[in-house]
Amino acid sequence: MRYKQLTQEERYQIYALLKAGHTQSEIAMILDRHKSTVSREIRRNTGLRGYRPKQAQRLTEERRQAKVQPRICHTVWHNVTRLLRQDWSPEQISLWFKAEIDVSISHEWIYQYVLQDKTEGGDLYQHLRCQKQRRKRYGSYNRRGQLIDRVSIDERPTVVDLRSRIGDWELDTIIGKGHKQAIVSLTERKSRYTLIQKVERKTAQCVSKAIIKLLSPLSDQVLILTSDNGKEFADHKNIANKLNAKFYFAHPYASWERGLNENTNGLIRQYFPKNRDFTTITQKEINQAMIKLNNQPRKCLGIKTPNQVFLGFNPPVALAN
Repeated sequence: MRYKQLTQEERYQIYALLKAGHTQSEIAMILDRHKSTVSREIRRNTGLRGYRPKQAQRLTEERRQAKVQPRICHTVWHNVTRLLRQDWSPEQISLWFKAEIDVSISHEWIYQYVLQDKTEGGDLYQHLRCQKQRRKRYGSYNRRGQLIDRVSIDERPTVVDLRSRIGDWELDTIIGKGHKQAIVSLTERKSRYTLIQKVERKTAQCVSKAIIKLLSPLSDQVLILTSDNGKEFADHKNIANKLNAKFYFAHPYASWERGLNENTNGLIRQYFPKNRDFTTITQKEINQAMIKLNNQPRKCLGIKTPNQVFLGFNPPVALAN
């Protein structure tokens, strides 16, 4: 016979039968319950004023609630919130908790947590990355003109595809609202280490100057540069000479050949979306975006951060703040 907890109605019956002078065994027979059930009910829920049904029901519910332990404790959710506000993705958070703290919390649970927060008026959803729709390009493949002395990606050393060394970079530009100003983005292929800088105009001169400024301090870790066929990279020979590196171009409209760059641009758009007027972007915002991007653990890096792989040290994590 499967045990069922006493109902509130049965507790009123026990109260009435006790008042009428019935023994616990008699009450058990009347309720068709085991006498130990009745005995335990009276022993556990009797107060200073004797056994009362309302008090008994309340005490039972309090004990039941106290036994219910949430699978994910409040402290973990508090830390999840902090990492979300640092713009970590749910998957990054899930993998980091498992690797560093041995706490299992799926990214789906985190998405549900964010959704619930949104329905309650919270703003955590604003820290999630947006997936942009990609539209197929139609028409001629030579609309952007020709780059003098360009070297095709077909001639690039195969070691670059292996991501086995530090020093192979992908280059691109991100355009602001109304095509006003731009951001130059550089990403190292093995470590995913990212450098960005705003330029006043998307000209070859401005872009070239920004690339050389960003990479010159790291010249020992610059071997290969790969970009698309944008005219802003027309000064590629000067860039290569200044950095003592080789410069290659992907095939026209073959974005998959610079997949890392495309993905990184999507992450950067999280901080500087398409509707943002780039003329309002400050250097402080640029620096903060770089810090966040390079301090986020990556699944492809074994839950290490780009800083750890590229610079070789353990940066402070958001939870340590």
